[in-house]
Order: sequence, then C-alpha cells, then structure tokens
Amino acid sequence: MPWKFTTEQARFILWWYSLDEDGQWLFYHAARRLSKGSGKSPFAAALALIEFCGPVRLKDFDPSLPGGCVGKRVDMPLVQIAATSEKQTANTMRQVRAMAPKGSKIVRDFLLDPGRSQYNMLPEGTLEVITSSAATAEGAEATFVVGDETEHWLPANGGPELAATLIDNLTKSGNRMLETANAPKPGKGSVIEDTFEAWVAQEEGKSRNERKILFDSRIAPPNTILEDVESLRTALEFVYADCPWADIGAMVTRIHSPKAKADDSKRKYLNWPTAPANAWADPQEWAVMARPDIVVEQDTPVVMFFDGSKSRDDTALIGCRLDDGHVFTIGIWSPGNSHEDEDAVPTIDVEAVDDKVDWAMDYYDVRAFFADVKEWEGFTKVTWPKRYRDLLPVHAVPAGKSPEPIAWDMRSRDYEFTMAAELVEAEIHDAAFTHDGNADLTDHVTNALRKDGRWGISVEKKTPNSAEKIDGCVCMIGARMVRRLVLNNQPPEKEPNEAFFL
Repeated sequence: MPWKFTTEQARFILWWYSLDEDGQWLFYHAARRLSKGSGKSPFAAALALIEFCGPVRLKDFDPSLPGGCVGKRVDMPLVQIAATSEKQTANTMRQVRAMAPKGSKIVRDFLLDPGRSQYNMLPEGTLEVITSSAATAEGAEATFVVGDETEHWLPANGGPELAATLIDNLTKSGNRMLETANAPKPGKGSVIEDTFEAWVAQEEGKSRNERKILFDSRIAPPNTILEDVESLRTALEFVYADCPWADIGAMVTRIHSPKAKADDSKRKYLNWPTAPANAWADPQEWAVMARPDIVVEQDTPVVMFFDGSKSRDDTALIGCRLDDGHVFTIGIWSPGNSHEDEDAVPTIDVEAVDDKVDWAMDYYDVRAFFADVKEWEGFTKVTWPKRYRDLLPVHAVPAGKSPEPIAWDMRSRDYEFTMAAELVEAEIHDAAFTHDGNADLTDHVTNALRKDGRWGISVEKKTPNSAEKIDGCVCMIGARMVRRLVLNNQPPEKEPNEAFFL
C-alpha cells in the first residue's frame, strides 16, 4: 500500500520543511515525543527515505506552485538512523526495509542497493544505521539524522555526547536532526529531556536563537484519573486521535493489569513525564490547579513570601490572595549557572528585586510580608522594615526578644516550615487552591524533592549545587503558610457564637 500521512503527520511535515523569505529553515531541530504505538518509527522511516531520495532542498521560489517552492534532491545524501544500541534502531530500520524492499519501484527508480542495516545509492549516497560512540561518529557529512528513542540516550551510555556530535556534524552544512521518543523518566539526563527544556526556554522567550525547535507532543489531560475507566478511555482517545490503528480497549486492559506499573503506563500511554519516586509534588496534580486567567487586581488583600540569594540560588517573591488562597508569581530572578562556582560574583540584580518589592507593596494591599534572612539581612531587617513596618498589619515575629516585621529566619523555623510543607503537599493532592501557572514557579515546584527531616516531610534540592532550583516552591509554601497566619489573626466575621473555619 502507498504511504499516506495522517493529518497531524502532514501538519508536522509542512512545518518541518517551512522556509523563511531567504530560503532558510524556520526550524533547526525537531522532536516527536508521542505515546507508545503512535507510529513514530514508521514516520521516521518514511522521512529518512524522503531525505534519501526526495526533492527536499530548495532549488528556487516559484509563487505559481503550491507552497511557492521548487525542490531538488540532496547531493550525496548521507542519512543516519542513530541510537546508543542496535536494538533501538531496529524498529525504524525494519520499516525502511518494508517500504523499500529489494525489487520495489523505489529501489529501481533511485538505483538503491538494499541491505539489512545500510542502503547504498548510485553514484554516492548512503542510508545507514549507526550505534557508534561519539568519537567514531565525529566528522561524518550527514545530511539528515533520525535520533531514535532518545529517552534512552543517557549520560551513562554516552547519549548526550553522541547527540552533540551528530548535531555538530549536521550543523556544518545546515542539515538537521529529528528525535523520536516516549516520555522520559525524569531526572535521568536523557537527550529528549534536554530538548524539551530547550523548547520550553524557547517558548518562554529565553532563547536567543532566531530559528527554532519543532516539538510535536500530544499529552493526556492532567486531570485524567488512571483508575477510572471512562476518564482513562477519554484520555487515550485524545492522545491517539491521529492514530486510527490504535486499540484503545487493549490499552485500557494493559494499564489496569495488576502487572502494570502506574508510572510506566503514564509515560508510555498518556505521554506524561512522571515524577521521580521522591518528588514532592506530582506534575499533573500541579498542572490541574493552574489558572493563568486569574488576574490579581490592584489593592487586593494579599500576603507575600520572599526567599533571596545573590549568586547561587534563585531569588523569588510569591504572593497569595487572602480571600481564596490563589498563588501568583510576583518575581523569580535567576543567576544563571553560578551555582557551579563557590566564589561566583553576585549576579542577581538586587536593585530590580528591591524595585519589585516596592512595586508590590504599593500595588497590592499587603497584609503580611515574610522574608528569609540569609544573604538579604540588610533588606529584611533594616531597609524593608524601615519602609513598610507601619503598613503591615501582621508581623513575621510579633513578639519576643527580637521582634521583626518582615525577617523570618528559616534556619530557626524548621518546625513551622515543615508543618507548612506537609499541609501544602496535601492541598496539592486535593487541588485545594489555584496558581497562576507561571513556568518558573512550576519548574521549582516539580524540581522539589521530599526531605525526611526531624519534624516530618519538607522539601529540598537534588543536591546543594543542583541547577534545578526550588526557591519559588519554598516561597509558595511560605505564602500559603502566611495566609493561614493572617486569617488566624483576623476576628471572625460571623456571629460570636458561630465557629470560625479556615
């Protein structure tokens, strides 16, 4: 049967080969992270043959033609199907052999010599499988690369180094790579994880590249309930909407099998990147709570929590609306990768942070403002109290030997913060509040790991020097805690004989 693209495959192809007015690619790299059984390997095989034989480079513009372009074939094509082991390339190469078997029209028309792991083309073209190390792949004049199953390209097997070598080979001549993958196990350092993070940075405006990554991923809704048959079936029908060959019933049976692991099912069939076993918050549960449409208006009663660093960690200021507990991001500032250097020069723009605090105090009706002390002692104990002491109805440390209107030293507040962290963890599981969906805050919440401390479960980073920051998460927990403290300080609005509930 002739190959026929599905609707979403065709849409991907149109974007993948799109050009700007100067004839340059709009996208320099692509990834298709889709659920198991979505047809990633047949599509990659078809694209490999198209790059091998088809007119997929610009010859000239012609407005009279569909798409406005005249194509030409690739000179001396070298198409590589790459992986860190031969087994990973087997599915895609099997599809290549099925589409272009010995004696087929494509083999005759394009003078191909088919082999099990390599096709040659007269006078000088090669489509091959490579599973070599980065060192042996160095220097090849590849014209197109399929990076197969890049969720398995890990630091332990040299995957990121191999990917970097292949991309460098392609870049020399302006050629490109397509990754195929299932959702990865998070925190393993896989190539598809790095690609996804680069795409997120691009979409958030944090990338300087004019050309972009094309990322194709269809993910089950975050409110899917794995144990509920109807919820699961609805999610699978959404994920596999472009895959008429998919057997949804068989997938439901497999996912609900006693032998199936929930995390594997989420990754393979719902295309969810599952959280590490010791993750503090589930990414899907956090996503369900996102309400980016909510705007916290001027003069709204709020509380704020601040956690500052000047060179190694991020600095964050998070607000929480008093009436309903909606969490919103006022600011998160990053020093980049200075966490790697013990003697790093401060890179946080202190003036910008101070200006944002001043703006927030003026814009909102701030009922309480708590701030961790470390590295910001001058601001938290002197500058900000001098400005805002009389504006804050509730103080961080209202009594004792050293009362403080703002400074709330977390080094001596482990018990209070642990209790707050445990409560917020339960609230996330129950979707008990909403948040603004800010990407940086989401990263910090999903980076946080469970810390089994003296008083219970709190949060911590992967390692003290980890680039995966959690400061926004700390502030979010703090802001929710401060809201409860403020509400406890308010007299009940009900009749005196009625109970007052938070």
